[in-house]
Amino acid sequence: MRKISLFFLCLFLCIQLPAKTSAAGKIPILIYHSIDEFTGHGVSALFVKPEDFEKQMIYLRDHGFTLLTFEQWGERNNVKKPIFITIDDGYKNNLNVLKIFQKLKSDTFQPRATIFAISDYIGYPDRLSSTDLKKLSDSGMFSIQSHTATHPDLRKITDYNHELKDSKDKIQAITGKSVIALSYPYGNYNDKVIEETKKYYNYAVATEPKYFMEQGTKNENYRLPRIYIKYDTTLDEFAKLVEGQAKVIFNFREIEPIYEN
Repeated sequence: MRKISLFFLCLFLCIQLPAKTSAAGKIPILIYHSIDEFTGHGVSALFVKPEDFEKQMIYLRDHGFTLLTFEQWGERNNVKKPIFITIDDGYKNNLNVLKIFQKLKSDTFQPRATIFAISDYIGYPDRLSSTDLKKLSDSGMFSIQSHTATHPDLRKITDYNHELKDSKDKIQAITGKSVIALSYPYGNYNDKVIEETKKYYNYAVATEPKYFMEQGTKNENYRLPRIYIKYDTTLDEFAKLVEGQAKVIFNFREIEPIYEN
């Protein structure tokens, strides 16, 4: 009888523990660009309609997710269902996110997102201005971080000081808050890029289509993968992505040649 009991106990542990460990290792970092209706200009995959984005945030709220920014990185293992919302390029239409967050914010749900701004593009007609960035930062719902100064492929440049340090300094001067995270343009990096990035930042995100990097990976904080949310991502697909149930994740590199032009 004791042997049978031990057998079933071992069987239970074998079935239960891997699922728990797997779930614990899947901390989604989502990537967005434009939160706006696609009107035919640009690449549709880089857009998410505001109404779809709102539904996605409602899903996160209703299913107990905790939205974090990189300032709260150390809390990720101490909160329920941590998730990071990141938005690249600093488009003017990101103000739509502020409206949605203000609508959804409550005593029980604190929406947060990280905007990675291209510092030399701040104030362009289709980009957030310094005033916009300050407003977003002061709302307490947005962390403004760096997407470099001019959005180059960092593997192909020599002036890292301007792209990494100057962009950091400019954004810090606008928001009055520390810039600690970088988004690699096009998701491209190598060992040299990582070493240069480490001089100025504590974290860096790429675009590898997978879940959170396994602990113990060399320079794990500088090669953080992200999950791409695109224009035609359905709510059901979104749910599977954030719950760690999706097997196929959209690869940003599929549109990189188009986006780069």
